[in-house]
Amino acid sequence: MIKRLIATILVLTLTGSVLYYAYGDYNKQIEESEVAEVSNSNVEVVPDDTIVIWYTDDSLTEYINDVSLSYRNSSGMKVRAELVDGVGYLEKINDMSISDTPEIPAPDLYITTHDNLMKAYLAGLASEVSDSEGLLTSSEFPDTSLHAVRCNNKYVAYPLYYETNFFLYNKTYMASIAQNRIESESDMEEAKESEEELNAKLENGEKPDAGDATEEEILEAEMADEDEDPMGEEDSNASAEVLEKLATMIPSTIADVITFANNYEAPDAVEAVFKWDISDIFYNYFFVGNYMEVGGEDGDNNAIFNLYNQQAVQCLSTYQSMNQYFSIDSAVDNYDNILQEFIDGKLVFTVATTDAIAKITEAKAEGKFDFDYGITVLPDMSDLLKARGLSVTDAVVVNGYSSKKQAANEFASFLSYKGAEALYSKTGKLACKKGVKYENDEIYNVLTEYEKSMPLPKMIETSNFWLQLEIALSQIWNGEDPDTVLKDLSDKIGGQIDEITYSIPVQESIEIGGAGLYK
Repeated sequence: MIKRLIATILVLTLTGSVLYYAYGDYNKQIEESEVAEVSNSNVEVVPDDTIVIWYTDDSLTEYINDVSLSYRNSSGMKVRAELVDGVGYLEKINDMSISDTPEIPAPDLYITTHDNLMKAYLAGLASEVSDSEGLLTSSEFPDTSLHAVRCNNKYVAYPLYYETNFFLYNKTYMASIAQNRIESESDMEEAKESEEELNAKLENGEKPDAGDATEEEILEAEMADEDEDPMGEEDSNASAEVLEKLATMIPSTIADVITFANNYEAPDAVEAVFKWDISDIFYNYFFVGNYMEVGGEDGDNNAIFNLYNQQAVQCLSTYQSMNQYFSIDSAVDNYDNILQEFIDGKLVFTVATTDAIAKITEAKAEGKFDFDYGITVLPDMSDLLKARGLSVTDAVVVNGYSSKKQAANEFASFLSYKGAEALYSKTGKLACKKGVKYENDEIYNVLTEYEKSMPLPKMIETSNFWLQLEIALSQIWNGEDPDTVLKDLSDKIGGQIDEITYSIPVQESIEIGGAGLYK
């Protein structure tokens, strides 16, 4: 029995040893397998002291890098900037944010146009910003910017820069007209004085001097002088008096533009007085924009949709009448071609966007633009019917899936506020922040137009609306009845919006794997 007991103990001991070492080898194999799996997945872990920002416009690279360095020096937080393809941008952000093995680190914050904010907010990709410094106020940013970055009465981004359209004119041509008008008024005053002196002599029984001339003779002589000095060839460096006169001559209504065109004795280089891209809703919308309510002030309310009204129909009738005065071919006269015609001195007026400033500046530096230019607000339809253009605001958004929201908020605020002074010099883009200094005074006139513009609505339902409105404007331009076309459009789009409803989800923060996610 003792021998059997000893034998049994030895067998159990050997069996235990075998199982122990076998299990140990198994655990080791599991650990090695897990390590291999992690190493093969190429998952990059972003350090705790680093936040990631995504953007799609390469012209922002230098600006973001410079501001990131300043932010690091002041806060100690590093910023990693990722230039990403803009195709399927929000989808990529979503995919990388929810993936366990993302191809590239998901962004803690990102830059996008404001019309994407509703979609991003509904998907949990945009969270309400903290704005701990209280910067999102009308004293720091235009109301246009604030409406652009608001969804469901919450600020879900920080406004960075904007795009809008404005009335661009050849200041050299206009200064020439102003100079001639000043001279003409002076000549008329001189002629009137001479006529009065001559009449006074005749009344007193005095004989007129041989040098005395009638008002008619003086004016004829001045007209002959004008013929020797063709309009448009004067020095572009206009005097203060000329500029003051010029300011009163810029058309403020469409009626003024038509009157100007009918009376303008154009230099040989000028081929048309006024052209704009009639095929693009962004350049056309100002004709009717003040009388279309789409989404409310914040552009996020699908219960507010008013297209068909008397003022809108009247504005579109004015728009249609422009076809009688200005020859514009939508198949040829696109924005780029029209802007080039302006640079070549072939146009007096056009509707342009902020990119025109950089293009004109470059052309002038290369000796390809021999004029001065001016910027003013878009002309109204009449004294009663006002114009209102569209605008797009690019904003910095804090990703709702980020585990570093506080740092992301701080950098987003820093980027749009403290970094705004360098934005134009680094990118050519115009900052939303008020008080930014520009060497080019004409840029302040762009801001004036932006402040009165309507931010592109961010409702998901409006994606089809813009295409349909573009088609409607084309029909009206080509002669169809504005009242009928606008009513049909209103009925069609209004019905589509009534069929589509959505609700703002309640975003409850939960912790999953240490990251703040939304459900």
